[in-house]
Amino acid sequence: MTTSKRLADRKSAKFQKNIFKRGLVPETTIKKGNPYPVGPIVLGLFLFVVIGSALLQILRTASSGGVA
Repeated sequence: MTTSKRLADRKSAKFQKNIFKRGLVPETTIKKGNPYPVGPIVLGLFLFVVIGSALLQILRTASSGGVA
């Protein structure tokens, strides 16, 4: 076999291999968006501040007699 024939066969085999794999893309190559735009620590801190301030406001309102 000549060199050009071997190169052509190799390229053809590589092309055929890709044809048979079409549609079977592994999930690692598919780009997925991050489900959370912020990290779990930042989200937990935000919820702690919001819920804590709401509880403090409720306690303050209850202890002052309901009139702000």
